[in-house]
Order: sequence, then structure tokens, then C-alpha cells
Amino acid sequence: MADDIVIQGGGLRKQFTETVIAVEDANFTIPRGSFISLVGPSGCGKSTLLRLISGLIEKTDGDLLVRNSEVVGPRSDIGMMFQKAVLLDWRTAVENVLLPDEIRGTVSPEAKKKAWDHLQLVGLQDFEFSFPRQLSGGMQQRVALARLLQTGADIMLLDEPFGALDEFTRERLNVELLRIVDDPNITTVFVTHNITEAIFLGDQVFVMTPRPGRIAAQIEIDLPKPRSIDMETTPEFQKYVQEVRDVLASHLEEQPL
Repeated sequence: MADDIVIQGGGLRKQFTETVIAVEDANFTIPRGSFISLVGPSGCGKSTLLRLISGLIEKTDGDLLVRNSEVVGPRSDIGMMFQKAVLLDWRTAVENVLLPDEIRGTVSPEAKKKAWDHLQLVGLQDFEFSFPRQLSGGMQQRVALARLLQTGADIMLLDEPFGALDEFTRERLNVELLRIVDDPNITTVFVTHNITEAIFLGDQVFVMTPRPGRIAAQIEIDLPKPRSIDMETTPEFQKYVQEVRDVLASHLEEQPL
């Protein structure tokens, strides 16, 4: 139903210079409560598309709607998490989580309680007063995720947030992320270049072509939830891996050497 569509792009285009077109003729719809994995080769425009949705950069042409309103800048209902945790070194974990409230001028006993609750939700209940230098890379990303939750945004955009972590930590955080965003009111768009990660997390996988980025396929992932890492070895899972690879390969073959 149209009322269930939260984000919609039609003929979306982003051109940076005369010769650099990052996104071209991107068409997509994202339903409320869905988890969308955005996968494609490096430099294909995945992060650009995320920044367009967030309102951090302006489109060149086409339509981009969030809740039926044209995106014209950052919105309070959209939160973003980047590849790096981007924590303030001189602030403790709980102080970093409270940063959105300080910016809005909404620090209160209730906001402080939420910050503690969000740190507990991401498994950092014993590290509220730790500084970033005292935390591992995975723990820093957990703080950044708690800070994203603190914004109260129900559209969450994540730009390869676990890409720099070791495989074991990354898998654990992927499982935790699915648990945390298991809410019919939270819509998540997750950028990755890892096909396995995209399928494990996503209700749908949007496959992007090499630059200029277009959405070549929107693949529905019909796998049960909650998901476990063991699922990645099943024939059903590997069938989706091959489908994504086939789409990517067909477009990579079109690129000139």
C-alpha cells in the first residue's frame, strides 16, 4: 500500500562534476519497517545514495520522497551512522550517546535514562564511563549505534558501519543489529560491499551497478527470522548469494577495461 512506503526515488540523479555522475536514474521504494541492504562494487554510489536520502547532499535531478515529502535537507526522523564511530575523545560513552540531546537542548533526566538504556541495549552496560580510547573498535561502534538510537529517528541509515572490524566481531554485531531494529516502525537502509552480510541482514537487497550507480535489482530475501550465522551455509542462503553475484557480474561485464 502507498501508505506503507516510507522512502521513494524516481529517476534520481546525482552529478558532482561534468564527468563524475555518482547516481543516475535510480528508482526504488522502501516500505516502512523493512531492512534494506544496499550492495555493489566500490565507488558505485552506495554512500552517495545514502547521503541523498539523509538530506546531507542535494540531488541533481529526479524525485526523492520521504513520507511523501521531497527531501530538501536533514530531517529529525532520519538518523545516520558512518563507517567510523566518530566519537568525541574527551567524552565518556554515555556523554557521547547524549550528544544529540545536547545539540537539541533536550537533556533531561529522562534523556539520561534513555542513554543508559541504549548502552545496555547494545551490550555496554559496564562501560558507561569509559572513554573511546579505552574501548575496542567494535565497542566504539556500539556506542555510535546507541547514539543513533538516542536520536529517536525511525529511519536509520548505516554506511558500512562494521566494515573495518574483524570478521568475528562483525558477525556478532550483525546479529545484534537485527535484534535491535526488530521493530515494525523502524526502517533501516544498510550499505555494504559484502554480499553475505547484505543477504544476512536484509529483507530486500538492492544491487547497484558500477558508477554511475543504478539499482539493477531489488531482491526479496525470504529467510526466517531471527537469523543465525549458521544460516549462511544453507542451500537457500547460497542461492541468494549466487543471484546477487550474477546480477553484479552481468553489469561488471558491461564495463570497459
